[in-house]
Amino acid sequence: MSTEEQVRDLGRIWAAAEERGDTGVLAGLAADGFRLVGPLGFVLDRGQWLARYDSGDLVTEKLSWTDVAVRDFGATAIAIGVHEQIARHRGNPVNGRFRATHVLVRAGDGWQLAGIHLSPIGGEPR
Repeated sequence: MSTEEQVRDLGRIWAAAEERGDTGVLAGLAADGFRLVGPLGFVLDRGQWLARYDSGDLVTEKLSWTDVAVRDFGATAIAIGVHEQIARHRGNPVNGRFRATHVLVRAGDGWQLAGIHLSPIGGEPR
């Protein structure tokens, strides 16, 4: 299986685990030094990222990961796509459509997420 296929498969598993709030699966997908940069610039480490579901603060009803382009750099891969979610954080809607960059690192025969960066999707550059 190619790097692109592996990364896309991992993305499907990740999105489904987010929808289920499955911290066991998410923990297995995230490297020890994982970091998430949220769409408002906040940073979560691996433990904080997993705790979003353990605490019940975050409920993700739907998450899609589409228009994904993967670049393979050997021990690292970069996947850029569109992350669209319907979710609530502490009861407040946090729905959105974001440009998402996933940084992945080789882990044995597969890949793990080292980072995710979300940015609001604005207009076309001028």
